[in-house]
Amino acid sequence: MRIHVTFIDRVGITQEVLALLGGRNLNLDAVEMVPPNVYIDAPTLSAEVLDELRDALFKVRGVQAVTVVDILPGQRRRLQLDALLAAMSDPVLAVDAHGRVLLANPALIALCGREPEGVALGELFAEADLQQALLDQHFRLPMREVTLNGQALLLDAAPISESADMGQLAGALLTLYEPSRIGARLAALHHDHAEGFDSLLGDSLPIRTLKARAQRVATLDAPLLIHGETGTGKELVARACHALSPRHGAPFLALNCAALPESLAESELFGYAPGAFTGAQRGGKPGLLELANQGTVFLDEIGEMSPYLQAKLLRFLSDGTFRRVGGDREERVNVRIISATHRDLERMVAEGEFREDLFYRLNVLNLQVPPLRERGQDILLLARHFMQQACAQIQRTQCRLTPETYPALLGNRWPGNVRQLQNVIFRAAAICDSNLVQIDDLDIAGTAVAQQQPGGEVTSLEMAVSAFEKELLETLYASHPSTRQLAVRLQTSHSAIATRLRKYGIKASR
Repeated sequence: MRIHVTFIDRVGITQEVLALLGGRNLNLDAVEMVPPNVYIDAPTLSAEVLDELRDALFKVRGVQAVTVVDILPGQRRRLQLDALLAAMSDPVLAVDAHGRVLLANPALIALCGREPEGVALGELFAEADLQQALLDQHFRLPMREVTLNGQALLLDAAPISESADMGQLAGALLTLYEPSRIGARLAALHHDHAEGFDSLLGDSLPIRTLKARAQRVATLDAPLLIHGETGTGKELVARACHALSPRHGAPFLALNCAALPESLAESELFGYAPGAFTGAQRGGKPGLLELANQGTVFLDEIGEMSPYLQAKLLRFLSDGTFRRVGGDREERVNVRIISATHRDLERMVAEGEFREDLFYRLNVLNLQVPPLRERGQDILLLARHFMQQACAQIQRTQCRLTPETYPALLGNRWPGNVRQLQNVIFRAAAICDSNLVQIDDLDIAGTAVAQQQPGGEVTSLEMAVSAFEKELLETLYASHPSTRQLAVRLQTSHSAIATRLRKYGIKASR
């Protein structure tokens, strides 16, 4: 049992309170002092003993109240911290000022294959100079490559001081990124502080249509389902909707339904009760739904959720209640669910792979995020933006794309969408010897135009765009031989198509 004793602060009162518990041979698991309060965790304290103890405590001069609490403040903070760390898909660890591991999240433990607490960084990464380099630079090294369990990763260190004004160094928080994910992390590492839909770059018709619709549905407090191919920025759209919603001041927490096995995904989303399973934290653990109360929970790749979790989520969407894993108490929270998928949920419903009733609960509002190949007008704008980010990230002089790269960028179909473009630009910035990125610096798999120089020298952006536009119209006009058909295919107006056909002298084949 855990109790909270409130008292008038005076010398010696804490010792008197603790002496009363010690005199009754009560085991004390934890004592937290926050004058004028003391919180006590005494597992062997029974209700009968508590009644007698309460009478004794009130005889101590200055004691004002004795109440039973579910959890101690420090324990609650630790549970919340653990839940937040577990929700992070990237491996994270905290180290002390000497470079020894204090805390690691589940992603790092899974990567190591063991609990690394107490292990020195040099031993963990099998790099003797890494630990000394971090200590010498007070954990302010630029991002560098390390190897953990044979896997190459990028390590980013954030020093932690004992006070806000950069007092004595207390340690650091280290985050590990897979190279394939660095593009997705660039915006977070060097964020331009754009909020809401300002973070959705682009001025093409598809992205303007998405923004207009998203701004309408963002303010409606109902479940939202976002469709889109992998790498199109579905989470960015979800965060923008949250930022524009009445819940913007509350947490936005995300869970990737495809990244965790069913049991772990359930405990992360719904939490678990004390003693729910072997190894469970004492006192239980709140899940994302509780931690995001009054805010938004983003469920990415909802199409990968197991049938069991689909049923449990359906119940929460129906009445706002759920039970923790191993618990028997109904929990109620106020959370908006935004989900996303790249799969065809309607087909999955028809084939019995996804619950029909859950689909209609999630699909109250919906958005379709266009693939990058339908946003040709935005490709060069995004490429230049990502180039600025990449150069800042790797701390090199700003680079720029030469006009010869424009046909390659515009001609690629970008199966990986914006994420692939971001990664391509990052790699180009990393390997380019000069400040001018040439076509040979672009690594675009499967794109023939990226592997050869254009027929003539490109002298300007307008020239590159015009050449690409003319070739595209000539190719598509053969299979869509009218301005209206071609306009539908390219998602623009027929008058705009007619103007461009006249501009390039393109006529229907006879």
